[in-house]
Amino acid sequence: MSAHAKKRKVDAECRVFNKNWTAKYLFTEVRGKAVCLVCGEQIAVFKDYNLSRHYETKHGEKYKNVTDAERARTSEALLAKLQKQQGFFTKLHTSRDAATKTSFVIAHKIAKTGKPFSEGEFIKECLVDSAALICPEKKEEFEKVPLSRRTVTRRVEDISCNLELQLQREVANFDFFSLALDESCDVRDTAQLLVFVRGITPDFKITEELAAMRSMKGTTTGSDLFMEVNACMDTLGLKWDRLAGVTTDGCPNFTGKNVGLLKRMQDKVAEIDADQELIFLHCIIHQHVLCKSVLKMNHVINVVSNIVNFIRARALNHRQFVALLEDHASEHSDISYHTPVRWLSLGKVLKRVWDLKTEIREFCEMKGKDIPELSDEDWMADFAFAVDVTALMNDLNTKLQGRGLFVHEMHTLVKAFMKKMLFLSSQLENNNLTHMQTLKEVTPSADHLRRYSSMLGALHCEFSRRFEDLRTIEDEMHMISSPFTCSVDNAPSDVQLELIDLQSDAVLAELFKSGSLLDFYSSLKEENFPNMKRHAQKMLVLFGSTYICEQTFSMMKFMKSCYRSSLTDDHLSAVLRISTSDIQPDFDALVKAQQRLDFSH
Repeated sequence: MSAHAKKRKVDAECRVFNKNWTAKYLFTEVRGKAVCLVCGEQIAVFKDYNLSRHYETKHGEKYKNVTDAERARTSEALLAKLQKQQGFFTKLHTSRDAATKTSFVIAHKIAKTGKPFSEGEFIKECLVDSAALICPEKKEEFEKVPLSRRTVTRRVEDISCNLELQLQREVANFDFFSLALDESCDVRDTAQLLVFVRGITPDFKITEELAAMRSMKGTTTGSDLFMEVNACMDTLGLKWDRLAGVTTDGCPNFTGKNVGLLKRMQDKVAEIDADQELIFLHCIIHQHVLCKSVLKMNHVINVVSNIVNFIRARALNHRQFVALLEDHASEHSDISYHTPVRWLSLGKVLKRVWDLKTEIREFCEMKGKDIPELSDEDWMADFAFAVDVTALMNDLNTKLQGRGLFVHEMHTLVKAFMKKMLFLSSQLENNNLTHMQTLKEVTPSADHLRRYSSMLGALHCEFSRRFEDLRTIEDEMHMISSPFTCSVDNAPSDVQLELIDLQSDAVLAELFKSGSLLDFYSSLKEENFPNMKRHAQKMLVLFGSTYICEQTFSMMKFMKSCYRSSLTDDHLSAVLRISTSDIQPDFDALVKAQQRLDFSH
């Protein structure tokens, strides 16, 4: 052994603190250093010689006549005193950390619910007053919790950074990911681009989070949007070669075939891998809403809107109509406006006006308002048909909403609706109104039924036309959602042999029936079904709609309203990240980081 190695070995041995030194030299170990129990001086190296020299030089005269037993008792007393002092400071440190963590937790809840940052001061007042009544001895602890507006603002910023850091760690494990993109203006007319990411890991764990909110002060062309999306992907560490698909609401700056965002994204992917194919989807919910235009029900909608406006636009009319409903003990207490931007609004307003048609007719006669359509049998038949059809479309719309839906699940709902339209069309041809309860109330003529039947057929054709993008991946979706019943001939060539092996395995068939899709594909052995698992990852990671973007824009309108229009873009982004995230902040790490900053509150 070399001299240098021997020295390192000796030094390592010297670092081990001998417990006998406490009784012999009145020393103890504190944070890796020997500390004298008498004077508090530190000795860097744990060597018998160093400790004995300090003891003999500074304390030997005082303790030279003390027996070993008395020295041991003295050392125990001094050690107990030191530990008591340490415990006092530890208690203060723990109390301070608890107050800091409490402020982080409350700030997280304030941001999660979209409340103003100044709400922290009000919450602190409530906490202190409650503590004074319930546990007066703890009142001081609650008073130490920092919840000023500036503090809550900093806490929200720190929490947002912590969530983004955790998302970056998740992104590193993604095999594939897809994006949902949408753009809208806030109350200050700033264009806000939302980028949501859904990624899937090798063990089929899916993460769906807000990747970024990018504020755009100038133009929002395809080039501008591409720059923002590219910057977002670079920040998170998302790789272009792992991008499986992109879902948008179909706006021209997104879908333009020459200079749109999707064209630029396709070109970017082609530069990296010419064989990589991106799946571009138009939001299923948005397309579903657009399909209703083929019904051509404006002559019904306009009259209903005029009726509602006559009642609601004048305060006196509104009060009198509500009083009329109370006198009649009506099931409904009021009537609501139709808002075109709210997808479910039309069907609900039509249904409400239909249910209150008797009261509306009476009220209009009382006010001298002539609405001839309410007495027109042809118009009332069209009205009843519109109520039934919009109710069916609203039912589909509601099923398509929600986070975490797979694209094959949404496509199944759309196909079922299209079959219903054909089925109802044939029933109307045969004068069967079993599933059209509102239309049954007006006993329409045969001509009406034939017209309504053709309208349902036109609605079916419009659905078929608008959902062509889904039809291109229909076979692959069916293969992933029903691998044991799909046709091997229709499957991609690279998975056909694996699919035969899969369909021939009875154990896997039972496993498929008993668990979820994610659990099933996660259980498949990589060496036996590599291509099958890769195709499953690509299909399961796709966004079927931009519902999550629309939901976040609703939050944005609430958070950055005319009463909070000065909210900065950075703070708006932080609040939206917190309010939409399923990731739990690491409060302990945030508290440790805060200890180093030592902010004054």
